[in-house]
Amino acid sequence: MSPHIKTLLALLALYLAASGAGWAFHSIGIPLPWMIGPLVLSAAVSISGLLRVAVPVKTRPFGQMTIAAQVGLAFTPAALAALLTLAPVMIGTALASATGAGLIALVLARATGIRMSQAFLSTFPTSPVEAAIMAERHGCDPAPVILAQTTRIAAVVILVPIAVFALDGWPDRTGMLRGGGFDLIGNGFLALLAITGALLFKRVGLSNPYFLGPLTFSAAASALGLHPAAFPAEVLSLAQIVLGTWLGGTFRHDLFVNQKRQLAAIMTSTLVLLSLISGIALAIAWMAGQPWEVLVLGAAPGGVTEMALTAKFLGIDLALVTAFQLTRIFLFMPNIPWIIRMIDRYERRKRSQD
Repeated sequence: MSPHIKTLLALLALYLAASGAGWAFHSIGIPLPWMIGPLVLSAAVSISGLLRVAVPVKTRPFGQMTIAAQVGLAFTPAALAALLTLAPVMIGTALASATGAGLIALVLARATGIRMSQAFLSTFPTSPVEAAIMAERHGCDPAPVILAQTTRIAAVVILVPIAVFALDGWPDRTGMLRGGGFDLIGNGFLALLAITGALLFKRVGLSNPYFLGPLTFSAAASALGLHPAAFPAEVLSLAQIVLGTWLGGTFRHDLFVNQKRQLAAIMTSTLVLLSLISGIALAIAWMAGQPWEVLVLGAAPGGVTEMALTAKFLGIDLALVTAFQLTRIFLFMPNIPWIIRMIDRYERRKRSQD
């Protein structure tokens, strides 16, 4: 049997097992089961060393595009008008979250002895892939950066929905992540919007094109009253399985074996960061008179795709949560590269003086 066939069979077995984990989590009432179940299973298999193949990163865009297009449908004209009035709160939340992440990065650098630029890239909420690329560019080991970023997203995906679900009433909040019915024309129109937006944003070199492109096009169509049809629930569940399996598969066995001290520091800093930003969100929610669930999910240092899914599953204002997440992305993603360059230059000068 050729290596290519073996890889395909191994990935097929992984996705089948991940789907089974999603079904099991769904059966026992865990929130966001079709993402958390595959994530937990894929991470466990990867950490154990049993997973001998890499989950292709090319699978993630399918999940991102599907969820982004679905999220865009929540941006009705009324929702967009409401969002504009909360712009100061969104900007303030993003700035407070960034400040908290910066403080945690300082503590992480001093506790582990790693470079400040690597600590910043490990802590600041951004894409694991983009953080790893910047780490390599500045001479940092990208593996711990990927681990830290992935751990942060996984922790947020698992802990935040379960915490909100429990605090807001476990028996009563049983809503599933619902899609629409099968509509060939309406679903096809939504898929076309997603693909066009992704390709266009990728072509012009914008960050996170597979989420922001479909989201922009879908939201624009919804705001204009063109009424694209929501994807069926089965398509949304498949997108979650793909995202969860990829995210869990990024955990590496060798990092858990060879870098235990750094791993402990990363895990601790992730939990501290999540607790700090959640506390900031609760304070802002109280001062602004907004629902605490919206602020906690909007400020959570996870991926916008994952937080949008969580908001949709829990029945929380989807457009508002997504707007909070996007505000942080648009404010800070373009600025992270020059901040890292500035930190790197400072560290080089300090080393040369020493």
